[in-house]
Amino acid sequence: MKISNNWLNDYIKTELKPEKTADYLTDIGLEVEGIETFENIVGGLEGILVGKVLTCEKHPNADKLSITTVDTGGEPVQIICGAPNVAAGQTVAVAVPGTVIHTRDGGSFEIKEAKIRGEKSQGMICAEDEIGLGDSHDGIMVLDSTKFEVGTPLAAYYHIEKDHIYEIGLTPNRTDAMSHYGVARDLNAFLVTNSLKSEFEKASLQPILFTGSNDFQIEIEDSALCPRYIGAVIEGVTVAESPEWLKNRLKSIGLASTNNVVDITNYILHSFGQPLHAFDADRIAGKKVVVGHSHPGTDFTTLDGISRKLNGSEIMIKDANGNPLCIAGVLGGLDSGVSASTKTLFLESAYFNPVAVRKAAKAHSINTDASFRFERGADPAMTLTALTYAVKMLEELAGGRLTGSILEHYPESIEDHYIILRFSRIEQLLGTKIHREKVKEILKALEITVLNDIQNGLEISVPAYRADVTREVDVIEEILRIYGYNKIETPKKNSFSSVKLGVQDRAQLENAWAASLQGNGFNEVMNNSLTSVKDTENAVKLLNPLSNDLAYMRKSLLEGMLDNAAYNINRKSADLKFFELGNIYHKKEKYEERKQLALLVTGREKAENWLVQKSATDFYYLKGYVNLLLSHLGIVLEQKPLSDDRFSEALEIVSAGRTVARLGKVSPRLLKDADVDQECYYAEIELDTAQELRHKGTFKFADLPRFNKIRRDLALLVDKSVSYGDLHTLALRNKSAFLRNVSLFDVYEGKNLPDGKKSYAMSFELFSEEKTLEEKEITAVMNSLIKSFQKEFNAELRG
Repeated sequence: MKISNNWLNDYIKTELKPEKTADYLTDIGLEVEGIETFENIVGGLEGILVGKVLTCEKHPNADKLSITTVDTGGEPVQIICGAPNVAAGQTVAVAVPGTVIHTRDGGSFEIKEAKIRGEKSQGMICAEDEIGLGDSHDGIMVLDSTKFEVGTPLAAYYHIEKDHIYEIGLTPNRTDAMSHYGVARDLNAFLVTNSLKSEFEKASLQPILFTGSNDFQIEIEDSALCPRYIGAVIEGVTVAESPEWLKNRLKSIGLASTNNVVDITNYILHSFGQPLHAFDADRIAGKKVVVGHSHPGTDFTTLDGISRKLNGSEIMIKDANGNPLCIAGVLGGLDSGVSASTKTLFLESAYFNPVAVRKAAKAHSINTDASFRFERGADPAMTLTALTYAVKMLEELAGGRLTGSILEHYPESIEDHYIILRFSRIEQLLGTKIHREKVKEILKALEITVLNDIQNGLEISVPAYRADVTREVDVIEEILRIYGYNKIETPKKNSFSSVKLGVQDRAQLENAWAASLQGNGFNEVMNNSLTSVKDTENAVKLLNPLSNDLAYMRKSLLEGMLDNAAYNINRKSADLKFFELGNIYHKKEKYEERKQLALLVTGREKAENWLVQKSATDFYYLKGYVNLLLSHLGIVLEQKPLSDDRFSEALEIVSAGRTVARLGKVSPRLLKDADVDQECYYAEIELDTAQELRHKGTFKFADLPRFNKIRRDLALLVDKSVSYGDLHTLALRNKSAFLRNVSLFDVYEGKNLPDGKKSYAMSFELFSEEKTLEEKEITAVMNSLIKSFQKEFNAELRG
């Protein structure tokens, strides 16, 4: 956002230099990202003198050049000129040697004495476009000899305006500061509460008189869409060029001048933050303005010349016949806009429902200064004030006159925010104590009214234009902003609690897992939760999607991550490790929303080098990371085969009968749909389930083992339908206190085994924290395990 220092000074008088103003604005949260110098005439006509052409003769060596002798107040100088209209006796603008000429394309060059086709030239006779006084380049600029004195600096006859422009990186919530008046109000609050000189001119209703009467009416079909609407009819308007001062104001913040009417509405917008819209009143059928919903399917051509099909949710300004005139708060219509022939205006100032304006702007991909403010919440109290300023300017600059009284619809006032502010809460959040009277002084400067002084606090009323200040904590932030972050001292002593923290919540678990994955070389991705789906079963569809490609809420994180993989693989980055934390959505008996952690790996495990040869990621590579994350939970996990169309082979990890994770090799069908031509492995962890099941008790630390660990191996012959997970789970159910770990070191199927059988070779680790285990104790544990395997799975021991 661009803010002009000169424009700012219309509302606040200070003794600050621009650089100091920028510092203070940044201190109060209006971060100044840069300061630019603006000149309405670039270069300020410096080095340009009024001269008189004494003689003019044809150049002997060039047909289109003339040799002139020019009086600039001293000795006459010779200047070679190529303009076809140069003649003796003319009063002209002369750039003397050393003058820097600024071109329209942003370049510049210095005037120097030179020889042109063998003849000396000691300056340049200027055209108006060469020195920023116009756009014509048909010839040199000829001045009125009765008004311009030879030898005088040309700048003496023109208004040269210099300004400093602040580029402010405004956060979207600060609609109250999206204007020069708003910035001045905020700056004033800081200055007056810090004993710095400041005179702030508060905006007020302008004294305007109306003549006669008009037959116009306004009708609001739904006050929820438009809580406040004000209109005025101005007759006798002459649409013309704006005066230089107004054009310069707009130019300083990067706006081009259109005509006096449009420029006035833009001026009011950037002055007070209140968007206005001017209609050609003679084009409003029935002399009636109706505010309501649009008719779905209606074609409407906006001011930019684009025909748009209305969807029925827009707030529309219509005439008595229901014809659309304007998408309220967004963009006007071509057929009702102001033109050179306009004589009577209907001027609109309103407060529209922010949500409805935002939806309309997004639906039609329109972003205007007006919609930007309306959709974030304008100031309902400013509507009338801004209108009176605009009417006053139209009287002065366009010859208009207010006809009839101002029309207004405001059935129910938009209330301020009532909040109870506690001094204890201020001290708790800021870590310092601010004196009660200082707090009240800051609140007053922020136009926050203290309703009652209560014990240990204040009852306050926050003006409606501060749509972002609705809670006690918001008010405290405002107090700190004006009080000054730099005044909060670092305490010499820090307090902390020695009380043991409770169990981590889900957010802490997510952060711990994300940090672990990042440390292991994974990159986090974030995909849009809106998507298109081929399988719409149980999918959640939006009522008003922005497009068919964004019509459904995603059912899985997999599709988005495959798109990420395709994007990178197509750019020759094929070794990928991604994770994403995100919600998925389903509709069964009721809507369901779950948060998952998803992992996807593809390509090589590590970059190939002389020591590490090419090694592709696989199912077990991914499973290792899943086990690493789940080991944090401190719960018993089981593995089961999984049938899922998304995978060609997969398993699920369960605990207490609930699915904690799913992982597998992505099916070729999905890879083809995503245009991925290499194998991918995907896992998803149910975060809510993981958090609910995770160990809630205390973890006990143990000494390092003092006694030897004992390993015993078993080779078990079982049916092929029995998985290692089944055996592992059964072994861990053994009630022996000596069994500490179970692992698999070989699987065999084939020759010398009965049909339908497979062999698992497993190792069992046993030890005691109190003694060295005796052989009989070890044998007892192993015999117990063997009996369990035989009973449950009809297992046989292999020699």
